[in-house]
Amino acid sequence: MASLFWGRTRKEQVHQEEQDRDLAQRANRALVGADERLRLTSDELGFAVAELGDAATADLREAVESVRTHLGEAFRLHQLNTDHIPDTPAELRERNARIVQLADWAQDLLDARTADLERVVAKVREAPAVVENVRAEATRIRAQVPQAHETVARLTNRYSPEALRQVKDNATEAEQLLTFAEHSLDVAARRREGGNNAASTVALEAATEGVRRSATLREAVENYEIEALRAESTLAAVVADSRGDLIAVRSVPVSPGVTSAAVDLEAALASLPAPGQPVDPFALLSRLREANTALDEAVAAAADRAARPIPSPAQLAHAIDDADRQLAVARDVIAGHRGYIGADARTRLAEAERTLTDVHRYGSGEDAREQAFGLARRAASLAAEALDLARRDIDGQHSQGWDNDGGYPGRGSSGPAGFGGFGGFGGGRGRSNDLGGLAGGLLGGMVLGELLEDFFD
Repeated sequence: MASLFWGRTRKEQVHQEEQDRDLAQRANRALVGADERLRLTSDELGFAVAELGDAATADLREAVESVRTHLGEAFRLHQLNTDHIPDTPAELRERNARIVQLADWAQDLLDARTADLERVVAKVREAPAVVENVRAEATRIRAQVPQAHETVARLTNRYSPEALRQVKDNATEAEQLLTFAEHSLDVAARRREGGNNAASTVALEAATEGVRRSATLREAVENYEIEALRAESTLAAVVADSRGDLIAVRSVPVSPGVTSAAVDLEAALASLPAPGQPVDPFALLSRLREANTALDEAVAAAADRAARPIPSPAQLAHAIDDADRQLAVARDVIAGHRGYIGADARTRLAEAERTLTDVHRYGSGEDAREQAFGLARRAASLAAEALDLARRDIDGQHSQGWDNDGGYPGRGSSGPAGFGGFGGFGGGRGRSNDLGGLAGGLLGGMVLGELLEDFFD
């Protein structure tokens, strides 16, 4: 057994030494590779600054400085590994792992920042072709601007100023943006010829954005005309549907909601301008749809109301009186036999009382009367349940009779009836769950008297 243990330990030690040697080799290769990458990137940074300027190369320059700082830490750790001071395997392992981590981080950061710069360089080198493409696009859009002006003029004759507010200036703004873009293209070309590639790139980006926005403004004019015609068509259909609804509403049950919604829909129809007048089809359509939907909802509510008749004030009063009577009976039974009554009956009674109290908080409107009627019915139902549960508790105690000690069930200090001990009927010993002393004795005597009457009947 011992030989097996020491054999396994030696094997594990050899394996760990192999791993440590591999880690040390990886640390050396990673450190050399990161240092070479830093030197190469530093050289590339110099060329990039000359071509693009300081602003465009700021991110890469920051990365180079950060990598140089962290690689300095990696070189210091490597120096500790190779100096004359002996190190433990654990110390060497920790340092080498840190060197690998720093070197990998340096490579990743330089890769990312170099890739970003390469895209900038490509953009700069492609700038002449981009300038020509953007200029051609600007020329194409400028040729379409007169058509946009004609469309706006045509729309002005057909639609109201409020309706055209979002597009009436689009053609003019598109022209202004194109002029700005063309000027920016000229600036980009001159800055590139002067060797200021950074400024050339900024001007080219501004020109590109100006052309894009001008195209969007021009297209919005044409799209608006199509959408306005579609809104007019939809408006005509909604008008016809609304007029049909006003006719159909005459045959549905009358209610304040239906009457009010019908008046609003008629007002919306009356607000429609005469044919040939400038309109805002979008606003008219929104208003008419809203009024039409409101009438539909009112009619549906009236139909639902007709299927569920609203209780009259007299019916509500009768329901409240019934609940009061039910509560009065339940209260009397529970109060007269408190020693027998459990938690369920008491809970139903309390809930019934609370529910009936809520009834009186409602007003006299139809909806309020319906809700109050429902609460009154619920209060009566709860009171009836409380009474049934109370009678069940009383019957259950009567059926048990006297206990084995010759006393009534529940006597003693913890009996379910809640009285004191047998001697407590005279106010004596023991304590009930909720009654004691003289009160417990008196109530106990009253209940005992009832039982004896029942017994000798």
